[in-house]
Amino acid sequence: MMTTDRRARLLYVEDELEAAEIAIEVLDEHYRVDHAATGERALEWALQRRYDVMVIDRRLPGMSGTELIERIRVARLETPILMLTALGTVDDRVTGLDSGADDYLLKPFDFTELLARLRALRRGSRAPSDRRELGEWIYSPAAQALYSPTMRRVALTAKESDLLELLTSSPDHVFSRAEILAEVFPEGGSLNTVDTYVHYVRRKSTPGLIETVRARGYRSGGGHD
Repeated sequence: MMTTDRRARLLYVEDELEAAEIAIEVLDEHYRVDHAATGERALEWALQRRYDVMVIDRRLPGMSGTELIERIRVARLETPILMLTALGTVDDRVTGLDSGADDYLLKPFDFTELLARLRALRRGSRAPSDRRELGEWIYSPAAQALYSPTMRRVALTAKESDLLELLTSSPDHVFSRAEILAEVFPEGGSLNTVDTYVHYVRRKSTPGLIETVRARGYRSGGGHD
């Protein structure tokens, strides 16, 4: 019989592989851990997957930990983040927190304290990020934007976002053009208006992002049985 892994999901970003192996061994008892050794890979996963908490080292090759956190926050992801840093001055800690981290922990650290900090972050975390998966794409209603599989941000107009928000609110439901017209364009329009905006969204992303169900209407893409 298959069992469901109910552990929270954690993104751990650390380029020192030996230190990462030790930390992952401890964290794995409590979390499903994804380990990224670079900021670029971590950002890709952060935009494509849902995490309950993130642990990010400040010093990373290429994209720094602070830059990574800033880019995560720009994408409107509210996942609680703990920054690891060997820099202990007040200015360094302030810089880390100003980048968008929710807490910091000085290296070297005790794993008991790390686990306690993570529990506290999750208890006091902000409202979960409203991200909706559309196959390999991510739609963020709050940001009025799509994120491509390569992390490219695609801005949407208000009506394009309203259309996707309706379709993703009930992913398995096929919305008729009349339903969409009433919900997204209450100020008026025609059924052709719906088709036009579906075309706009597909042109900005991929045709499969919105599926056409013959003789019925449209539904959100992303893989239906």
